[in-house]
Amino acid sequence: MANDRITESSSNHNNLEQLSIKQLIQGINDEDHSVPKAIEKELNSIETLIQKASEQLKSGGRLFYMGAGTSGRLGIVDASECPPTFGVDHDLVVGLIAGGDSAIRKAVEFAEDDTEQGWKDLMEYDINSKDFIIGIAASGTTPYVIGALKTCQENNIPTGCITCNPNSLLSKVSDFPISVIVGPEFVTGSTRMKSGTAQKLVLNMISTACMIQLGKVKGNRMVDMQLSNDKLVDRGTKMVLEGTGVDYEAAKSLLEKHGSVRKAIEAYKG
Repeated sequence: MANDRITESSSNHNNLEQLSIKQLIQGINDEDHSVPKAIEKELNSIETLIQKASEQLKSGGRLFYMGAGTSGRLGIVDASECPPTFGVDHDLVVGLIAGGDSAIRKAVEFAEDDTEQGWKDLMEYDINSKDFIIGIAASGTTPYVIGALKTCQENNIPTGCITCNPNSLLSKVSDFPISVIVGPEFVTGSTRMKSGTAQKLVLNMISTACMIQLGKVKGNRMVDMQLSNDKLVDRGTKMVLEGTGVDYEAAKSLLEKHGSVRKAIEAYKG
């Protein structure tokens, strides 16, 4: 059934207002344990999506995340962390949220119900068949996301999704669907909880694996990260030190001169 709304089903816990803080957090933690297990069942689907997304990126395409509310915010968080972590351009991974940037902080009423706005938002980026679009919606029923992905398919633009309901409408307009079934939320229908955690973990997998496929990690190091604060300069200096064998000050000097861990090590080794 297309309307199996497990994300809206009644919590396994009741009379929450009568529980102690310890009982509340124990219950939430017990529920959270189920999330990685649910993701494990979808690893094959996640792998297939990442393979396609990586191919698109390698051919000059971009990765787009689309969602409303919590799902949209999670996509934006993941996209915004790619440039500092992996040194890629800000337009390589893009997060879009129903209602626009103001919706990142404050909910925009009924923005997610517009079936046409998602495609309009993508058109502002001159979307094309080299790109890859991932719709994020715990319910799998968000019109903003479904409308956009449906139009993408009609224009031969590959699509994927991350949802937490089986047989969802969103999955039907996704070439590479991921359905992580985490079950009822601790607070009934509060999909910012387990569903949001599942989406975040899957997004970590997608962006990290794609960036590794693009050569943005060497060994286990972020060799292309942006040196945007003292902590990262120190981390980068230690990477150069390990990669070259020079002392800390010499490593820092190399890093400052060449601007990235990768370039500093390559310059030293000639």
